[in-house]
Amino acid sequence: MSNINSGSIENISSTSQIEGFTTSWNLDYEVFQDLKEQGYTVSIQYNTKIGAKRYEKGYSNSDWIVINGIDLHTTSYSIDSLAGEESYLFKIGISNGENTFWSDKNTADTERGWGIFRFLVLIGALGMFIYGMKIMSEGLQQAAGSRLRYLLGSITSNRVKGVLTGFGITSIVQSSSVTTVMTVSFVNAGLMTLVQSAGVMMGANIGTTITGWIINIFGFKVSIGSYALVLIAIGAPMMFFGKQKIKAWSSAIIGFSLLFMGLGFLKDAVPELGPDSWLVQFFIDFKDIPVISTLLFVLLGTLVTVIVQSSSAAMALTMTLVAGGIVPFEVAAAMILGENIGTTITAELASTIGNVHAKRSARIHSLFNVIGVTWAVLLFPFILQGIEYFMVSIGAGNPFENPKEYANTGIAIFHTAFNLANVFILIWFVPNLVRIAERTVKSKGGHDEEFHLDYIGAGYMSTPDLSLLEAKKEIAKFGELTGRMSKFSRDLLFEKSRKKQKLLIDRIAKYEEITDRVEVEVANYLSKISEGELSIDTAIRIRGMNSIVNDLERIGDIFYQVSKGLERKSEAKIWFTPHQRERLAEMFDLVDEAFVIMSENLKKHSAEVNLIAANEVEERINNKRDEIRSEYLDALSKDDEVHMKGGIIYNDIFASLEKVGDHIINVSEGIVGKV
Repeated sequence: MSNINSGSIENISSTSQIEGFTTSWNLDYEVFQDLKEQGYTVSIQYNTKIGAKRYEKGYSNSDWIVINGIDLHTTSYSIDSLAGEESYLFKIGISNGENTFWSDKNTADTERGWGIFRFLVLIGALGMFIYGMKIMSEGLQQAAGSRLRYLLGSITSNRVKGVLTGFGITSIVQSSSVTTVMTVSFVNAGLMTLVQSAGVMMGANIGTTITGWIINIFGFKVSIGSYALVLIAIGAPMMFFGKQKIKAWSSAIIGFSLLFMGLGFLKDAVPELGPDSWLVQFFIDFKDIPVISTLLFVLLGTLVTVIVQSSSAAMALTMTLVAGGIVPFEVAAAMILGENIGTTITAELASTIGNVHAKRSARIHSLFNVIGVTWAVLLFPFILQGIEYFMVSIGAGNPFENPKEYANTGIAIFHTAFNLANVFILIWFVPNLVRIAERTVKSKGGHDEEFHLDYIGAGYMSTPDLSLLEAKKEIAKFGELTGRMSKFSRDLLFEKSRKKQKLLIDRIAKYEEITDRVEVEVANYLSKISEGELSIDTAIRIRGMNSIVNDLERIGDIFYQVSKGLERKSEAKIWFTPHQRERLAEMFDLVDEAFVIMSENLKKHSAEVNLIAANEVEERINNKRDEIRSEYLDALSKDDEVHMKGGIIYNDIFASLEKVGDHIINVSEGIVGKV
């Protein structure tokens, strides 16, 4: 009897569970038989920490709760129906009715049960994941701006090259949405054809599969979340560096950390459900219905992606549910297919304010994903068998037999295999996809097809380098527009039909309105870019671009004034002499030559611009103006037949064309920063 005391209870511990805890213990083996013979049983008493303090102070309704009569052979006991997220004190005792020996106080914590609070925690964790993805993506865009510029510059009508470009950009910025929205905005601005956009979007679908591998490796196999604060400690000081690229890497590191902290919270927030729970049973019961079950879960994946507006976040949520044993592998695979459809909503939304070409580009993206999911649903059982066979063959485990351990690797393989196969199949049918998009997205008329830059900001990137590339190509198109005004003015000079003259005058007036609008839109866009921190080189480029659009708008004004002068001449029935028309034609030839050089320079990188040819043709324009003016003044003094009013208009036109030449050379100088 003397050997029996509170020390006979050993190795007391507790494990938290939802709204309860489990305590375990051992009894001293040497006195166990004595305890049994003397009729001892195990008792447990527990109380909240607050309740225990109130009990010590004599408050009512704070008594310890006692559980008696637990068999000596029992070594653990679960207590449930407690308050969630509460700290408890408990003691283990042995009693035979006469003598009771209690252990020292031990602590146990309970977890909050699934409800509105944990649901909000799950939403918050998902929000942190999305925010981390956004910060990381923007940081990577800024850090790799020049590389993205070269990738975009490599796009040609070659579909394979377009696929590689889309894959490269998405791999760098870790966001297919960035790539697709940027592609739609480029199509909207006329900087990319529908065929090119199709290749880029296909590549973006392959690029986004890398996100699944990152989540699988670093989110589930290696716990980056535990090192997240260490990574933030490295990234945070980089925010205070003066160099923009270091700040960009700071954003990327901090975003990466927040992403995996969010994923860690997400894993903890997902409820732990047993195999008999209604939710798990729902998925199990429905997963074996051929085709219908697959379509149901495809729809679920689509809905989740549309709601969270991020296929990466939807994928992370799906993989978390699989890791928690809530969703079977085949259900998760079907949801991944749905997420491929759901992600198309981003491009569709971006295209709503664009022109008909932007809408068609977004439609191609939707067609690509919907067609891919359609054939994948029809072949779904065979694809899953292939994934299982492949994983078992390479020793990666069986995702069906042990989904908690291997299903996420299977999802990453499934996602990659599906998108690669879809690209390999549909890349040969790009022209067909373009035709379907053109038939399903009808043009609303001339306004929908016309050249306009009203929505230049629709695809604005957070990276100045990407935004400036967009603005640069818009300005190049602006230059071509002003070149057309020169041709219209030349046609007007030689046109004798009053009806055709009126059409040309109206067209020049319309183009002059467009130049005014374009100048404002581009200037506002450049102003938006300037709101962030800029490198010296970027600031110089923005200043040069502002100067260029101003010069191009002035060219539009000059040609409008020329058209009004020719209109007055026609109304007053004033005619130029054949020699005067010939001289003006020579002046137009030189101006058009200058426009060709200017357009070529606008398409080049500033380091490749050669001002020698631009200066040479500008000097020839000046010389031609001087030559015509000298000749005209001589004619005034010698030839009484020279009409005074006609002479004034004639003089205004060749002087105006010389001013156009001045603005053209200003444009080329603005490209290289000579402002």
